[in-house]
This record gives sequence, structure tokens and C-alpha cells, in this order.
Amino acid sequence: MRPDYNVAIIGAGFAGVGMALRLKRDGEESFVVLEKSSRVGGTWRDNVYPGAACDVQSHLYWFSFEEQPDWTRLYPPQPEILSQIERMVNRRGLAPHIRFRAEVAEAAWDDAERFWRVRLASGDTLTARVLIAAWGQLNRPSFKGIEGVESFAGEWFHSARWRHDISLAGKRVAAIGNGPSAAQFIPEVAPIAQHLEVFQRSPAYVVPRLDRAFTNEERQQFMAEPDRLFANRKQFYDEHETWYGAMRQNHPTAEEFKAIARAHLEAQVHDPELRERLWPDYTMGCKRIVIMDDFYPVFNRPNVTLVTERIARVEPEGIRTADGALHEFDVIIYGTGFETLSFQGPVEIYGRNHRSLREFWKGGPEAFLGMAIPGFPNLFYLYGPNTNLGHNSILLMLECQFDYIAQALRAMREHEAEGLEIRPEVHQRFNRELQEILAGSSWAASCASWYKTPDGRVTNNWSGSVEDYKKATARFEPEDYAVLRAA
Repeated sequence: MRPDYNVAIIGAGFAGVGMALRLKRDGEESFVVLEKSSRVGGTWRDNVYPGAACDVQSHLYWFSFEEQPDWTRLYPPQPEILSQIERMVNRRGLAPHIRFRAEVAEAAWDDAERFWRVRLASGDTLTARVLIAAWGQLNRPSFKGIEGVESFAGEWFHSARWRHDISLAGKRVAAIGNGPSAAQFIPEVAPIAQHLEVFQRSPAYVVPRLDRAFTNEERQQFMAEPDRLFANRKQFYDEHETWYGAMRQNHPTAEEFKAIARAHLEAQVHDPELRERLWPDYTMGCKRIVIMDDFYPVFNRPNVTLVTERIARVEPEGIRTADGALHEFDVIIYGTGFETLSFQGPVEIYGRNHRSLREFWKGGPEAFLGMAIPGFPNLFYLYGPNTNLGHNSILLMLECQFDYIAQALRAMREHEAEGLEIRPEVHQRFNRELQEILAGSSWAASCASWYKTPDGRVTNNWSGSVEDYKKATARFEPEDYAVLRAA
């Protein structure tokens, strides 16, 4: 029995769309992209909060193999990124391959037929020889165990599900969190709220972004002279690669970043006591570094209060802190991040002998090169375990993964194979060596973050530079895999 498709991709964000582009470029037409929403874009479709933008320069935040957009700013805003993704999909003829409102509930490997059976939430099913998970890491809102969220009598929402129908003008507003998303929307909320209270669990290291609009002359030059744009891109890339040192404990680059962050704080916050409450006491890079120009000045405003007391629970009138005080609000905004450790969300995935991926990963998600898992033939992850970065553009990692998976598909054809499965010993050796390197990273330091499990195992971040990952994924080695041949 032949499957419906050679390849099924789950998710139409940057990862899924980029993989689809690579398949098209290689002449593959038998593929489908399954998207649960009615629109492409992934995180750039979901995160429409005021001030949403990328913290990587626009020329570096795009695929190197694609036509470069006419960006308006050094750091691209969310609406511009989303419109450019949609434009790319239409320009490259991907729309006919995308099936919208197709939420995947379950994917199971058929041992007899040697392909994947995919069941949608609607009840429809389809089959594919190869399954590629491209749903990303940051798309499932988390409320971090805050008690009583739904008991609040006023309006409340997560930053990734922003309620534009709710006016914040003249309201008493609470913002919980001070990570990258919160640091972007807080400066937008502060000028319109009657009063804004920012609830901070732990301070973030904040370094300046130095964002600006491109002049018309610059934009014209970049479009007329692609070499100039790519030279600019390479300059950004090379600079970001040197930042990897900031992700290592006791590295000189980390000390340099710490000094920059301190100078940024000193220059922008007037009150010395407030400055100390905003200054972290953990290792630089242990949590995600915030890159913002206008976050700190918010705290100089008379209508903004920083709350560092622990939240005990949410009540109908507002937020009760551990000291017993009740903070009353009209609106609560949760900038509390995402659930990042399952890597599979609500989708149930079953491999050979109906093995559950959720059960396999109960000790923490891991994969060979972040892509392949023993016991799960023909399943590849994009932006999977240990492929996140703290210093450079994630699109660079995705491009490595596109190339690697394309090589794997070519190897299947050349070997007339129906399946490829990473060997357990290869998978184990890779992850053992990976964790040994990560032990010296700032992410392994003594702070809680979404990069690692409660027992301290780093599951989200890559252990080296982008160049290191390029070398690791440059060549698909068939001997690393068990080959499943036709009966």
C-alpha cells in the first residue's frame, strides 16, 4: 500500500514553510503541510501583542536561500515578519500544499506498512512515508503554576493570546513577568494605563538593542545591490557568533555583556534602590537575555510600580502577594512564557511497537542532532531538543536541519529504503557528549529557566556555536541509521 504523501509536515511557521520550500526545490511534490490555524506564520501569527518584534536583526532573520525582503527597520516588527512569510508562501507556490484547520491529534507508525498514520482532531486521517514535526518550542502558553488564574473577575489574557478588543486606557493593569515578550509590551501599555504594576519573579539582564528605521536610501541600496545586503548580513552573523562566549560560565564575553547590561541599567533607571531590585544575582545568560532599548525607562514613570513580592494567588479582585497585600486590578496580562519541555504538546506520537514518545521522553526530551529519535523511524524534528540558541538566529539552525533531512530523504531513495531509524547507541553517545559540554554553559548554572528540566538537565539549547552545528549536520551518515527495506 502506498501512503497518501511522501512527506507530511506538521506546522506552517518558519520551520514548516522553510522545509516545504526545500522539498519543492528538490523536486518533491508529494507532501502536505498540516496547520491547525487558518493562517501561516507560527509564532509570528500568534504573538500580536503591542510592540512585538524580533530581537535579531532583520537581515539575519530570513532564509539565506530566499529573496530578501525590503525591511523597514533594523529589528523587524511582527506585522512585517508575518506579511513577508505570507508573501513567500504565495510567491513560491506553497499554498496548494497547505491544509489549514488541520490540527493533528495523533501520529502512529505502522510497523507493517512502514509509514505514518496521522489522525486529525476532525477525525480525518492520512498517511505519509516521512513525518516532520515543525511546531516549534514557544507556542503553548504557560501560567507557571499561578493559583487562581480563572477566578479573577476582571479581564485577563496571556501575551500570546492578546485581546485587542479590551481597552487598557485608564485601567489598573497588572503585567506578570519581565521576559522578552513582557519587556516588549510593557513599554506600550505603560503610557495608556492609569496605573501599571509589573510583577517580577527574578530580574533579567537587559542590553540595548539600538533599533532604528532604515532610511529610504538604505532600503533602495539593499534592494538594488544584494551583495551589500548579504555583506551586512554576514557582519551581523559574525558578530553574533562571538556572543556565544556569553553563554559560557566565567567567559570574558560573559563579563563584557554583564558590564554592558549594568551600564544600560545605570543610564536608564534613576532610582538607585530600584536599580538594585532590577539587577540579577545569577550567572549572565542563565536565563534568556533581554535585548531592549525602552524597557528600563518605564520604571521612571510615576504610574508604574515594580512588585518583587512573590505572588501567592489570584483572587476575584486582583493579586494577593505573599506578604498578604491585595493588589486590585481591572486587567491582568500574563507575560509568563510558554510550556517548553514536552516538545510535542497535546499530539500523541507512537513509534515502532506502538511506543509512546511521551513515555520515552518522561525524563526529558532528547534527539540525535535535535532531529531523530530511536524507535521512531522516518520521524524528524525541526527546532527540536537542544537546538535553541541564546546568541544567534534560529533560522540558521533550521537551514542546517533542512539540508540534513533533504540528505536523509535522498539516502532513502538511493538505498530503496522504506525507513531510516537512528541507532540507539549513536543517539545515546551524542546526547551524553552534548550534556557534558552543556555542563559548562551558563544555562547549567544555578537559576530556574525554561531551558532545562527541574533536575537541571538542559533540554532546549545547543551546546556550541552555529558553526559547530553546521559541521555536525553537514553530512548525513547512513551508518548512523538502521535501514528498513521493502519486504
